[in-house]
Amino acid sequence: MAEVQALPRLHITVAHASQPGQVKLWELALPMGATVADALTHCRAHGALAAEPVAMGIWGQLVTHATVLQDGDRLELYRSLTVDPKLARRQRFASQGARAAGLFARRRPGGKQGY
Repeated sequence: MAEVQALPRLHITVAHASQPGQVKLWELALPMGATVADALTHCRAHGALAAEPVAMGIWGQLVTHATVLQDGDRLELYRSLTVDPKLARRQRFASQGARAAGLFARRRPGGKQGY
């Protein structure tokens, strides 16, 4: 009797934050040689992904749809920003005041300003 051997599979994790503070993780087993596009297709087929991600990365490094996945990769799906980071920083600084934020927040008593 011939023994049937299973083809080797890639085991990857897909991470997606559809809303701030809500990260969803999916464990996928894909055939060897699978690409990022194959992983996205698999996620869509199982209803795990509703919208197209703005960008994708593997362990924080940007990748394209044609990138070949390796065993143990963490595919991260990025969404668009809701607030411009520069604007958010300006608003935070304005609400805290100049003396409570930045370089001057923890000044020594009697110390010179800016040191």
